[in-house]
Amino acid sequence: MRPEPCYDVSMSKPPKSFKPRQFKDPEKALAAIQEIYNTHTEYLQDSFRQFGDGTLKAEKISACYPYISLTTEMARRSDSRLSYGFAPRPGTYSTTLTRPDIFDRYYHKQIELLIHNHDVPVEIGVSDTAIPIHFALGENFHLERDLSPEQIQDMPQYFDVPNLDIMDDEISNSTFIQEEGKPGPLSLFPAPRADLSLQRLKHYCGSDAHHFQNYVIFTNYQFYIDEFITIGRTKAKKSDYTGFVEPSEKRTPQMPAYHLQREDGSGITMINIGVGPSNAKTITDHIAVLRPHAWLMLGHCAGLRSSQNLGDYVLAHGYLREDNILDQDLPPSIPIPALAEIQVALEDAVAQVTGESGYDLKKVMRTGTVATTDDRNWELRSSIRQNKRLSQSRAIAMDMESGTIAANGFRFRVPYGTLLCVSDKPLHGNLKLPGMADSFYRERVEQHLKIGLLTMEMLRDLSPEKLHSRKLRSFNEAAFQ
Repeated sequence: MRPEPCYDVSMSKPPKSFKPRQFKDPEKALAAIQEIYNTHTEYLQDSFRQFGDGTLKAEKISACYPYISLTTEMARRSDSRLSYGFAPRPGTYSTTLTRPDIFDRYYHKQIELLIHNHDVPVEIGVSDTAIPIHFALGENFHLERDLSPEQIQDMPQYFDVPNLDIMDDEISNSTFIQEEGKPGPLSLFPAPRADLSLQRLKHYCGSDAHHFQNYVIFTNYQFYIDEFITIGRTKAKKSDYTGFVEPSEKRTPQMPAYHLQREDGSGITMINIGVGPSNAKTITDHIAVLRPHAWLMLGHCAGLRSSQNLGDYVLAHGYLREDNILDQDLPPSIPIPALAEIQVALEDAVAQVTGESGYDLKKVMRTGTVATTDDRNWELRSSIRQNKRLSQSRAIAMDMESGTIAANGFRFRVPYGTLLCVSDKPLHGNLKLPGMADSFYRERVEQHLKIGLLTMEMLRDLSPEKLHSRKLRSFNEAAFQ
């Protein structure tokens, strides 16, 4: 069913109308998306300028996102190994689209796969979903600075504002119920949901969304960021990377992001997410709309085994999730599988950087279950109550972010992995105290980060098709990766 235009006769219409068009050429389809989006957002921006200087005459201004639609009588794919790029069953599928300046390569690839797998055209047109004025203005506009309090209060009378009712994650959570006669979803994130996250990324990370790269490393310590800055600035001058971008804000953002860029977006972004599962969920909720090819957690953990030494690595192959932050969206009873491609790359990178291999690798790294908690002072709980569950799960390390990051990777179909470094062993008398911690950080951070960077470069060489595993896809998946 084709969406109707979002504006009615009482509204001021955009200066150009667009009839739905069909394409079997991804380049032309992308050009049509860009034309619709740019025309509608420029119209909103011009109208907003008139609103700001008091010359706006229309009673209501509205414009809409472009949509893409596919109707197929056959559910098929040319390569059964691929986990995306095809409709799960015959029918009509649609989604709204935004920011072709950011998602151009992504949209082109998804459209190319749909046309290739189904041998039918895609339809591009104007949807019935209004573009909120906040999103049309972009992530660098500061509403409270550029308007008076009275204008801010009056703005919803003239423009569409964000509607949280259409910004949920039902598709990602596999709880979406398709209404009879309505198209199924083509993507995990409709345009308004993606736009909200683009705005939040600038707020939390201090970077415009177009700087983010397809391979993302999360850490919970500034030590790693300091080392990444040193390495990133050097690599940007002497390798196939094209630049190194740091936060543009004068004040340090809550979760600063740094970007070692490549021309095609296949560089490495690193973010200091701070401490705790809430931060881990917040940032991955928003990074996910950029559809990265992999994300990793590099950080510190408490070793739970007496045989571990400070500085040993922990490669997570399972997660005991006691963070509670995702229980409503992904119950803790749902297993989070280890992904073979990520695990192999991490292990190979540890071997190359440390010089250990084979059986000797066990001297510096242990593979096992990581327990993630929402209690920073978990050591103060009753040892009888706490240690029983840790022992039953065979956990070898405790942290506060890894389980959340892995679970949200699973939830949003983003390949994930975890490599931690043991910084203390509270169950065995080695507490994290200031002098010990500082010495440990200086000795281990550089090596740990080199392992993470090498892992990402190995994963990049694998190609996205091999990384986006079928293990991450549910029964009736949206076609877009």
